[in-house]
Amino acid sequence: MLSFLNGVRGSDLAAIGLKMVLAILCGMVVGLERSAKNRPAGFRTHILVCLGATVAAMTGLYIYLDLRLPTDISRLSSQVISGLGFILAGTIVVTKKLTIKGLTTAAGLWTTGIIGLAIGSGYYEIGILGTALVLMVEGWFGWFGGNIRHQPEYTLELLYNDKTSLDHVLRCCKDNHLAIVNLKIHALTDQGEASYSGLVQLRGGMAAEKLLDKIRLMPGIVSADEL
Repeated sequence: MLSFLNGVRGSDLAAIGLKMVLAILCGMVVGLERSAKNRPAGFRTHILVCLGATVAAMTGLYIYLDLRLPTDISRLSSQVISGLGFILAGTIVVTKKLTIKGLTTAAGLWTTGIIGLAIGSGYYEIGILGTALVLMVEGWFGWFGGNIRHQPEYTLELLYNDKTSLDHVLRCCKDNHLAIVNLKIHALTDQGEASYSGLVQLRGGMAAEKLLDKIRLMPGIVSADEL
């Protein structure tokens, strides 16, 4: 630990001011990177989470060290970590293509809250280092992760009037080494004739258009398109 910071690790006015300013700066730095990428949780959200966690940690220290009340010094901090789940749930969305977005933002926001707890406890070094590492993961590692080769994933919307048609489609997918990630089927009734609508989410190396060309030729298939 850095010895020159020992004088501002307590609960005096100078230490409180440094903790709150540092919480604002760390939250802002992480949040600006998210705002630049148009993520739902921007720099103001990150600042408030980091600042709130810092205040919670300082309050726990004050109750235990200054008021000397019989309490668990980590209780407020633990409630901050679990309570962040309500905010994080709002940053995770499922798109029309049944893919999940916002997990990185949620994880970064959760980590920012813990950084605030570290700052509020007077552990400035880990708070600053944690901020730098979050930036590195969200920024530089984002480029690295974007260059990792993934198997293509897509969703097909099928309309068919024969129950056995879906079996032929699924068999075709398996024969072409495509993994069926998700499957949804809805029965439709149009002027007394039964028809079916299905969403098939697939993962594999075969192109969607090539697979659609095969499916459209199958008996009972009315239409087949990619979402």
